[in-house]
Amino acid sequence: MARRRSTIEWMDADGKPGRVLQASLTAATAAPSVHNTQPWLFDLRHDSIDVSLDPDRQLTVIDLSGREQMISIGAAMFNLRVSVLAHGWLPVQSLWPAFGQYGPLGRIAPSRPVAVPRTARTLAWAIPRRHSNRGAFKDIDLPDDVLTDLVQAARAEGAVLRFAEPEARNGLFSLIHAAEQRWNDDPAYREELSRWTQPVPGRRDGIPPEALGVRSAGDAVPLRDLGLATPNRPRRVARFEPSPAVAVLYTGDTPRDWLRAGQALQRVLLTATVRGVAATLMTQPLEIPRLRELISDPRTGRAAQAIIRFGYPRLPGAPSPRRPWQEVLRVSTEHGGVPPADPATGAPSPLAQSPPAPLTPTPGA
Repeated sequence: MARRRSTIEWMDADGKPGRVLQASLTAATAAPSVHNTQPWLFDLRHDSIDVSLDPDRQLTVIDLSGREQMISIGAAMFNLRVSVLAHGWLPVQSLWPAFGQYGPLGRIAPSRPVAVPRTARTLAWAIPRRHSNRGAFKDIDLPDDVLTDLVQAARAEGAVLRFAEPEARNGLFSLIHAAEQRWNDDPAYREELSRWTQPVPGRRDGIPPEALGVRSAGDAVPLRDLGLATPNRPRRVARFEPSPAVAVLYTGDTPRDWLRAGQALQRVLLTATVRGVAATLMTQPLEIPRLRELISDPRTGRAAQAIIRFGYPRLPGAPSPRRPWQEVLRVSTEHGGVPPADPATGAPSPLAQSPPAPLTPTPGA
């Protein structure tokens, strides 16, 4: 009976996505991605969904290794897991990053009906409400319990989130400034940025003008200048918070680790949304190997995967467009080149096994 219910919920009698799968694909496409490139493709199977990368959407200037692309796909996989579990099905995940652009990176399969954990319900609530916020934040420190929730969210996915003390934060900002200048002086970078920030009527990817954000007065907070490729478009300058909360996300540094870093990052961002906290990614120095090495942790061997600024927003972040799930869905043959599940990597979702401290949705988050 469970198997029959799973098939009915996953695909209808005509072999088209059913209610649960449609909702889960919609959730997956809401994941963050650098420059909103949305580099994912989904291959439909009768009892699961395979996730692959779209090599045509790789940023070959700032992401030559494909690391940030893999992090983006990991974030989409996390949203898939959350949505499947929030619909009452235990998600089983397998990862195959070695296949890269020649095959699926991983698979999510609903295995059996379960009671929906409170954590899954609240994280699913946050998925459509999470938006990057490139504006100024309020001059309010984040409470200790919020910081603890964010750290625990990363830990639940096997990552380490470490908040920077003021001196370390200043050092990070110096590296971000240096990286920003390095990129701004690179014609190839400006051309790549232009591709994803130029306004095109009806486009469903990239960063629209309303989401470019404001400029920080005196460049006190070194956000990426997403308006670099459109200098004639006026942008407001604002005073940013004097003491931003900035954290670095650490994991190992293999392709599998990059996928897991994306899942940890998304869990952190959704947890922040639940707590009414906005977030901005500041990844410029992580795109330059010699600068990224300075930020990584030699004591543990963990590599820096994301730099994140957190705070209470003065204004809500503007949403970026998304491609509909129909545009990124492919119907897979039953076996067509798909690697078999590996028992060593196919494990029940940690969301169902060991949820962190209960979270309560914040009105208006």
